[in-house]
Amino acid sequence: MKFHLNQAEGLNLFTAFGDNHLFINQQRYDQPGLLVGPDSIDPDWSDGQFDALSSRHFEVMLALAPEIALLGTGDRQRFPHPSLIAPLINAGIGIEIMDTRAACRTYNILVSEGRKVVIALLMHGQQPQR
Repeated sequence: MKFHLNQAEGLNLFTAFGDNHLFINQQRYDQPGLLVGPDSIDPDWSDGQFDALSSRHFEVMLALAPEIALLGTGDRQRFPHPSLIAPLINAGIGIEIMDTRAACRTYNILVSEGRKVVIALLMHGQQPQR
């Protein structure tokens, strides 16, 4: 699937999505767990397994001081234990959890609006684009 948003100068945007990979600014990423901000990419944020998420993963998100955090949980929406996301909530950071494709689309919209957003993506379990 290709996304067609105008590229904001110097900002990371998702430009395509496929079977267990995605493109950020036309560059392919195959890593199973990414953390992306408007001006940063951490390709080693996670091993891509939902059940392996720990408080450390969310502390890394918190350290980036976003106003909104997105979590893409693969091909279906899954919710982490509330204790894992509590530090974000307690810091007044909004967190939205959705499937990875929806999270990528939402991230692009928020970045294009100038919002300070980070997105954590899990790629394992993605289904091929039909």
